[in-house]
Amino acid sequence: MFDPKFQLEPVEPNQRPPVQKNKKLMHRILFASLFTLLLISGALYGSLLWPNQPLAAESQLSTSAAPRLQLDSSLFDDQEALADLYQQVAPSVVSIRVTAQSSDRFLEGLPQQRGQGSGFIFDNEGHIVTNNHVVEDAVDVVVLFNNGFWADAEVVATDPQADLAVIKVTPPENFDWRPLPLAEPDSLRVGHTVIAVGNPFGLDSTMTTGIVSALGRGQSVGDGGIRYTLPEIIQTDAAINPGNSGGPLINLNGEVVGVNFAIQSAVRSNSGVGFTIPVSIVRRIVPALIKDGGFRYPFLGIQGQSIGPESADQLSLPDNQLGVYVASVVPGGPSDEAGLHGSDNGSGDIITAIDGVPVRGFEDLVGYLITDTSPEQNVTLTVLRDGQELDIDVVLGDRPGSRRLVSNQSPALPGNVNAREAIDIALKAVTDENLLEISGNITKIATPDEVDGVEVWVVELSSGNQTATVTVEKATGEVMEIIVE
Repeated sequence: MFDPKFQLEPVEPNQRPPVQKNKKLMHRILFASLFTLLLISGALYGSLLWPNQPLAAESQLSTSAAPRLQLDSSLFDDQEALADLYQQVAPSVVSIRVTAQSSDRFLEGLPQQRGQGSGFIFDNEGHIVTNNHVVEDAVDVVVLFNNGFWADAEVVATDPQADLAVIKVTPPENFDWRPLPLAEPDSLRVGHTVIAVGNPFGLDSTMTTGIVSALGRGQSVGDGGIRYTLPEIIQTDAAINPGNSGGPLINLNGEVVGVNFAIQSAVRSNSGVGFTIPVSIVRRIVPALIKDGGFRYPFLGIQGQSIGPESADQLSLPDNQLGVYVASVVPGGPSDEAGLHGSDNGSGDIITAIDGVPVRGFEDLVGYLITDTSPEQNVTLTVLRDGQELDIDVVLGDRPGSRRLVSNQSPALPGNVNAREAIDIALKAVTDENLLEISGNITKIATPDEVDGVEVWVVELSSGNQTATVTVEKATGEVMEIIVE
């Protein structure tokens, strides 16, 4: 190593340097310099090189032994449960393809492809439940099963007022025919998980899941110009799209809680608000369609509205007064005969209960009538009249147009022409005589009336700037008068 105390002796000008001694000294200096350089290099790079090797080894070990992501085992259980549920239910859900007669008089007699919907196996007799609007005006119906089999179907009966229909097939040979069980009424709660199985956009055997987002909705449905409130509608955020109509909404037990029939969307596709006909109505109406060809709806004979902040203010009612305000009663109807007052009698009655069951709004009243009563049954209405509470007994009648709502396979029965048939009769009469130039959409409205003591349907058909008013006798279906304006 270099010694700082070591000094070279100056060479005198005339003195020769000691050659051998200087060479040894230079070797020692060179060796010391190289050794010092190596030590410095080690100090600089050693800290960078050597410590990295254990880190690299650690990283490599970490990669090869990465821990497996641990998920809650219940997620896998739920996943398998849904898959099992689908496997159980899907064979009982069908796709329905319909060819319908065109209403365009220029295409009269030429069937057009109308569309496609869904349905589900109801019983062991070959009956399948779907929506009325799926098979309405059908001339040909084909049912496709999820295993690829298919069968021709006939329309047994339809009910436009509940948007339900029953069709029937002969089950294919070697097909595992499985009717779906129906859930008990009132078994759903908001927040319950539900599953829709159907054929949206023609995509067969599609399953979507969601929850019950609301209960007790009311929807206006009907035939022609006569529309009634369908109560107790289920609202769900399970994806429902065109083609799901008529398919079942299922609970986690694989039971039908309702029949999907409508969506609320500006773009005619799922927006998270779908509507389902509840099983309580399915249980009442479908067996009647199969057995009797129609369901007899009880008829109270009033026009009314739920009371809310605006109507309470307009009618000078107390705040938070719940119930149904009777705007008018049908002349000669059950409520009129029982003495119920509408607003045309001064201050209209407010219905607050029926048979002791509280009525908060119109949907409560209609829901009780459809699911718990029948025509000719006596019910007790609790009403408020001028601040006084009264009980009024009413004998229910038959809702107009609901005595017979059978398919076009059945012959018309005297005295039972309904609104839909009256519209068909009127439309045929004006087209046969070329009395109405039909272009684009045609508006069809049928209103019950009486002419010279004869019950009739007054049918208004509007197209463009023309309107034809056709009077059709209820008892015979005879056209009594046609006026074109």
